[in-house]
Amino acid sequence: MRYYQLTLDSGDHLVAEAGGEYYDLSSVKPELLEFRDLLRTAAVVEATADDVATQLLDSAPTIDPDEVAADRGRPLVPDEVWAAGVTYEISEQARREESGMPDMYLDVYRAERPEIFFKATPSRTVGPDEAVGVRADSQWNVPEPELGIVLYRGDIVGYTVGNDVSSRDIEGENPLYLPQAKIYDRCAAVGPAVASPNTVGDPHDLSISMSIERDGETRFSGETSTGEMVRTCEELVDCFTKHNAVPELAVLLTGTSIVPPDDFDLQEGDAVTIDIESIGTLSNPVVRV
Repeated sequence: MRYYQLTLDSGDHLVAEAGGEYYDLSSVKPELLEFRDLLRTAAVVEATADDVATQLLDSAPTIDPDEVAADRGRPLVPDEVWAAGVTYEISEQARREESGMPDMYLDVYRAERPEIFFKATPSRTVGPDEAVGVRADSQWNVPEPELGIVLYRGDIVGYTVGNDVSSRDIEGENPLYLPQAKIYDRCAAVGPAVASPNTVGDPHDLSISMSIERDGETRFSGETSTGEMVRTCEELVDCFTKHNAVPELAVLLTGTSIVPPDDFDLQEGDAVTIDIESIGTLSNPVVRV
């Protein structure tokens, strides 16, 4: 199943997509207002989120797909968003080109230990159709389309689409500036849905595409596959959770899979669209922050 968060006149609603239909779970169980509530319930009865949702489908009213598209927000509000770096060869190449210390990225790409870093708090994270931000003190900003692993108490419970917006010139000036290049207002987007593991299947065999529009024209487009990732999701999760007090609900982005050319700078007014097979399409306008 895929899970969406809707804000309707009657309040927040958790919606499950199954078989092409959208079911309002909150109308059946008012206690299930968001995806976190569903996960907590599943943990109590020792079942999966899909197992709990399936029991409610026969009683749940359906919602028109157009209403879902118009009213959906962040499918979850993660306590923390983390990210992995240099997990694709193209990302390793791009990071080396931007940096005055290029060899360190090749070392990370080949190393046993992956790069894992903190990305965003809930207040810095936006959902579908909300604006992502580019830093006003940066001259080289890029979107980074990434498969996001959704974790509940450290366990994989689903996947989402992520945009790890980054300031390449700030990180390139000095790797110690990574937090400033990565963590700022509206620096991350997730959505439009959380897809369960059964819905996604093999997370290492998903097509990813990204397009960037400016003034009504496509200025960049690219596509790839998660099969190009040098790390597995399990490996990244193991590194994230090891010796770390992980929050109840988190998203771990798995690395940059598509990189615009070096002369491209994301600008206010652009629109970024990222699609990941079996999960959905995440679209966001861009503002300067």
